[in-house]
Amino acid sequence: MRPKTQRMSMDYKNPKLVLETAKVQPGRSVWRSPSNLAIVKYWGKHGRQLPRNPSISFTLDRAYTETEVSYAPKKGADRGIALDFYFDGSPNEAFAKKVKAFLESITEIFPFLNQLDWTIRSTNSFPHSSGIASSASSMSALALCLCTIEDELFGTLSDDDAFRQKASFVARLGSGSASRSVYAGLAMWGEMGEVPGSSDLYAIPMANQVHEVFKTYHDAILIVSKGEKSVSSRAGHGLMEGNIYANNRYQQARQQMHDLLSALRTGDEEHFGRILESEALTLHALMMASNPPYILMQPHTITLINKVQAYRKETGHPLYFSLDAGPNLHLFFPDRIKEEVENFIHAELVPYCEDGRWIADQVGKGPLQL
Repeated sequence: MRPKTQRMSMDYKNPKLVLETAKVQPGRSVWRSPSNLAIVKYWGKHGRQLPRNPSISFTLDRAYTETEVSYAPKKGADRGIALDFYFDGSPNEAFAKKVKAFLESITEIFPFLNQLDWTIRSTNSFPHSSGIASSASSMSALALCLCTIEDELFGTLSDDDAFRQKASFVARLGSGSASRSVYAGLAMWGEMGEVPGSSDLYAIPMANQVHEVFKTYHDAILIVSKGEKSVSSRAGHGLMEGNIYANNRYQQARQQMHDLLSALRTGDEEHFGRILESEALTLHALMMASNPPYILMQPHTITLINKVQAYRKETGHPLYFSLDAGPNLHLFFPDRIKEEVENFIHAELVPYCEDGRWIADQVGKGPLQL
């Protein structure tokens, strides 16, 4: 555990984070950070990556991004961002352009970004852009690397709480949902009066405020399609500004959060499951009501949903589904029925997964420094 130190101001702009480059030695930071699956969804934003409603998510375990950030004294005189970016071991110009733009946007937070040469290598354990939140895992991993490098160079983030909070703040600027991936178990992002410490600027950990049953939940991710989504999440958020149901949605989300927090505290799995499924279907209904409308679910997605609901009715087991912004189905269930559910997946659901692929995931322990 990092020792306690004074917190930084909440805008995190720090002009003192400037290096004496002649004294800098090459270095690196490596983090593995998980994706997360929102129970109450974040869909719609304003300002600089601020949410229209609070959200809460399970941090996953096996769906993750590993990111290595290396730095060295700058070779040229250019004062801009000098970046080489590799995804899955190969140069990726499209990702490099996005990451460079992000780094340029946070130079007030990390002034030393302009003083060094950077190499970033990133890889996912799951298909990119298929509806598992790759931006959440990748941006949280990058933010954790940058905060680690700041602490190594300047000694400014020795307090673990301050370190995590700043990493969540920075991750949010790259991807709103990434703010939640910084924490283990469950995390909440967005200000809500009944939750002390909640904020639109960063996420807060919630794992210690929920019933024990939810701490060992499993998430079976059924890969309906490994292909890239037809509409990005960033574009989907933008379309909420013209969605005629937007304001009602934001009110609904706050009520769902209130009800969900009660279910999480008491261990009410049925109530939890109803909200989980309602939020998933609401998310996709909002996409279909956008202008222009779009559909990310595929025929096998609907087939799988029907089979899961029939299984639950027949067995009484608390097996519930969720969706992120894509066609792949997440199945949530408690540890006590793991064997029965996995038998059901193999017997009935695998034929509807692309190449028979699914990921046996679970509520995770959060990011890991490698």
